[in-house]
Amino acid sequence: MPEAPPESVAAQTAAQGVAAQTAQGVTARTAAHGDAARSAGPLVVELAGGVGGAKLAHGLQAHLGDRLSVVVNTGDDLERHGLLICPDHDTVMYTLAGIDNREWGWGIAGETFVASEMLARYGEETWFRLGDRDLATHIVRTRRWRDGERMTAIALDLQAALGVAARILPMTDAPVRTQVRTDQGWLDFQTYFVGRHQEPEVLEVRFEGIGSSRATPEVVAAFEVTDGIVVAPSNPFVSVAPILAVPGIRGAIDAARARGVPVAAISGIVGGRAIKGPADRMIASLAGESPTAVAVARRYVGWVDIFVLDEVDAGLEAQVRDLGFVTLVTDTMMVDDPTRARLADAVLAALAITPAGRE
Repeated sequence: MPEAPPESVAAQTAAQGVAAQTAQGVTARTAAHGDAARSAGPLVVELAGGVGGAKLAHGLQAHLGDRLSVVVNTGDDLERHGLLICPDHDTVMYTLAGIDNREWGWGIAGETFVASEMLARYGEETWFRLGDRDLATHIVRTRRWRDGERMTAIALDLQAALGVAARILPMTDAPVRTQVRTDQGWLDFQTYFVGRHQEPEVLEVRFEGIGSSRATPEVVAAFEVTDGIVVAPSNPFVSVAPILAVPGIRGAIDAARARGVPVAAISGIVGGRAIKGPADRMIASLAGESPTAVAVARRYVGWVDIFVLDEVDAGLEAQVRDLGFVTLVTDTMMVDDPTRARLADAVLAALAITPAGRE
C-alpha cells in the first residue's frame, strides 16, 4: 500500500482530534439512546443503498455489532405481484444475516424460483424475479404494512428474526419512489435498473412522494447519539441523494457535525468506473463530468469531512483535498469478508473511533 502524503496524514490527525473532543460524551449519548440491550461502545450510522452499502455494513458490523445503525434508501421500493418489495433494505438485511447470494449480489444464497416460474406460466411479467424464500419476506412485510404498521417496526422485526445484530432503519416510513427521465420518458427506478438493464441514458432524477415524507424518530435518534457517520460507496444520485432529500435527515446530520461528529464517505468510482451499477454513466449524463472519485467528492462538499479514495486513484488525492476534505487513500475493493472488515476498520480509524474491546 503506498504511503499517504504528509499533508493527508496531518489532516487525518486533525480530524481525529476533533472527533476525540467528543469522546467524553459517549457515555451520556449512549444513555440517551435508551436501549439497554445494546452493548457498550461507540455508535456509528451508515447511509447505504445497494450492494456497496451492504458490503460496507457487513464490515462495520464485524467491528461494531449492535452499535451500528444503517439508514437505508427506500426510493428503490416497488410493488410486484401485489407485494411490497424493498430491494436495498433486503440486500443489506440478507448480507448482515449472512444468507446473501454473493455470486449475484442480491437475493438469498441457494435460492430457487419455482413460484416465479409458475407466475410466468400464468402470464405474469417476471423481469423482476422473486426467489421462493425471498417471497416469504415480502408476504410478511406486505400483510403487516396493509394492516397499518410502520415500515420501521416491520423492518426491525424481520431483522431480529434473521439474527441481524445491527439496526437497519428505513430512511422514512412514507412511500418514496425514485424515478428517472430517459429518452423513453419517466421510468420507475427498477424498470430502468432491472427491466431496461440500465441501458437508457438518465437525464433527470426525481423522488416521488419526498415532500410528504419525514425522517423517522429512530433515524433522528440515531444521528443524535452517533459518534461517527459513514456514507457507503453507493450511487450518489439514486442511493444517497434520496436519503438526504427526506425532510429532517440533512438537518440531523448538520446538527451532529455541529457537535463535532465527523462524516466520512467512500468513493464508489474506482479508476473511472463504478464498482457496480450506473453511477459512472450518471455522473456523465447528470453532472456533465468525467466519472472520477473527484466527481463523487463534489457531490459531498459541505456535509462530509473525510473522503476515502481507492489506491488506484491516489493521483487524484490532491484534487479532492482542494475541495476541503480530509483524505484517506486505501484499498476500497471489498471482495471478501476480510477486505470488508479491513476497509471498515480503516474508515473507523479515520473517524477516530475505536470499537469496544479494542485498545
